[in-house]
Amino acid sequence: MSGLYPLKFTPFYHEKIWGGNKLKTLLNKDYGNLPNCGESWELSGVEGNVSVVNNGFLKGNDLSELIEIYMGDLVGDAVYEKFGTEFPLLIKFIDAQDDLSIQVHPNDKLSKERHNAFGKTEMWYVVDADKGALINSGFNQEVSKRKYLENFEAGKLTDLLCFDETNAGDVFFIPAGRVHAIGKGTLVAEIQQTSDVTYRIFDYKRKDDKGNERELHTDLALDAIDFSYLDEYKTKYSVDKNKSSEIVTCNYFTTNILEFDKEIEKDYFEIDSFVIYMTMNGEFEIETENGTENVTKGETILIPASLPIVTLKPISKEVKLLEVFIK
Repeated sequence: MSGLYPLKFTPFYHEKIWGGNKLKTLLNKDYGNLPNCGESWELSGVEGNVSVVNNGFLKGNDLSELIEIYMGDLVGDAVYEKFGTEFPLLIKFIDAQDDLSIQVHPNDKLSKERHNAFGKTEMWYVVDADKGALINSGFNQEVSKRKYLENFEAGKLTDLLCFDETNAGDVFFIPAGRVHAIGKGTLVAEIQQTSDVTYRIFDYKRKDDKGNERELHTDLALDAIDFSYLDEYKTKYSVDKNKSSEIVTCNYFTTNILEFDKEIEKDYFEIDSFVIYMTMNGEFEIETENGTENVTKGETILIPASLPIVTLKPISKEVKLLEVFIK
């Protein structure tokens, strides 16, 4: 027996030029006096930002140490075999009070060659959106490399981009190579590969606190962009109450939405993976063979692979969470 239990971690808060205060007002985050908190890294194995446990007897240990000690008991045998002591996902909340830069992430092959890193495929679940808030995912027409460069050089890149008006509950899947950006007034939960490699394509000529325009990665981005066009970029899904409803699945992660108003038992024996809950709404209790833990809106918790049977009990009238694992 590993003795592992559901683990909570202390978030890393990152000030951003485009950040706001919804992490505090809507998700109950306590980040002190940061005036523009743009990101809360909920669960991270990224060097320099490795998450530290803040509950139970493992309090004070970081995620890398735990994987070294508990290996497959923590992350699942198949996950450990593939990733070793590196935690494969980065879990964030992002609050955009202003438009984020338009960007693209390289795929695994390109990232490995250039940065000795993983690529970055990711997804967004929109937690909250102001009226008229926009998200860019992909192009609004068939685009060649030449047409892209012509528009880029004429300062008209945004004419080629697909901007969708967005509402709470919307889902966007962003495979590596897809041009994308979060628009102002949007709060999202982001699930992504562990990678911090981003190529900034366009930044509205915004200046940093020293008065300089932020660096663009024009040439690097060109080889990374997938120029294909889709009719629809929003992910369609439906929700069945009191059971897991799949919203995104890919080689890197599966994300379900779970809405429940009564006690439910989850059996994760078959998946051989850790499970992450990101709480979108409500409060609930997790009961496992190694004790119980209360979780509330805005909190993220990791269920070790050695705890395949989990009972979820709503404390509030209704609970909504994202359920993330690796198949």
